[in-house]
Amino acid sequence: MTQSVLVAGGAGYIGSHVCKVLAQSGYTPVTLDNLCTGRRDFVRFGPLVEASVSDTAVVASTVKKYDIKAVIDLAGSIEVAESVKNPLKYYDNNFAVKIPFLKTLSECGVKAVVFSSTAAVYGEPVVVPIPESHQLIPKNPYGSSKLAYEQLLRDFHLAGGPAWMALRYFNAAGASFDGDIGECHEPESHLIPLACFANLGKNDALSIFGNDYPTQDGTAIRDYIHVLDLASAHVLAVEALLKGAAPTAYNLGNGIGTSIGEIMACFERIGFPVPHTFKPRRAGDPIRLVADSSAAKTNLGWTPKYADIETIIRSAHQWHTKTLAAEKNVKVG
Repeated sequence: MTQSVLVAGGAGYIGSHVCKVLAQSGYTPVTLDNLCTGRRDFVRFGPLVEASVSDTAVVASTVKKYDIKAVIDLAGSIEVAESVKNPLKYYDNNFAVKIPFLKTLSECGVKAVVFSSTAAVYGEPVVVPIPESHQLIPKNPYGSSKLAYEQLLRDFHLAGGPAWMALRYFNAAGASFDGDIGECHEPESHLIPLACFANLGKNDALSIFGNDYPTQDGTAIRDYIHVLDLASAHVLAVEALLKGAAPTAYNLGNGIGTSIGEIMACFERIGFPVPHTFKPRRAGDPIRLVADSSAAKTNLGWTPKYADIETIIRSAHQWHTKTLAAEKNVKVG
């Protein structure tokens, strides 16, 4: 019988890829998701328990039924702009409801929790690439709510709770290469899918905010990491914790800074030109966000396989081409 891992939020973009890699690695991913933003058709690698992390009775029965020892927690809200407009939602979904969830996991004997955190916990970077030791001064409620839960995990573990790891994502992108799952947010706010939409005619021209940054082409620089590389790090984190690794936080990025202008040039080079317009900078957008992920590589044995930006873009474009064709009821291929 394979070991089961509970994946809260496993019907979402990153969560479904985590479930895919867990299954490929010999585990049974058990998805816990209320499908508020997740997709039922993304749950194809193990059973679905349709419930929220706040449904503690369901959580307890699921942990007991599947003999869960490790949990990957990706449940929560992710839109930075929305968090500024509605901070209570973010402190509730990303922190408050996790308190009874974590208590229930501990009471049911769960030994390890891997938490989906974010580079937003750092705020405006002082040092780039950003190490985990960087100051933690989030600039929005999204980052603050994630950091609050990291601290809760740390404090609860010291009081006897489960071991934990917080994985601080940089810019997740791309899709499964077989085209079965990919990025699907409503509304969509991420650069690469929006660029795909503009190329495919789903949206009008892509808006690029700022072309006057002190960078090589005037556009902001980010660290894009393939979602399957993110997923593989979660499996390694689970295995490390169950073997007794010390709780800590790790950055997950490629360590490669790519400007928005370079993203546009790559789309053009591979035959997917993106109509775009420039607009003024958005308040609070950092100039450059690039990860120092050396600790995850050294301590978890994690190595990104799909760091090339062209590979990331091609996998995303394949997914969005397929889904747009399905929306139009057009046969692909």
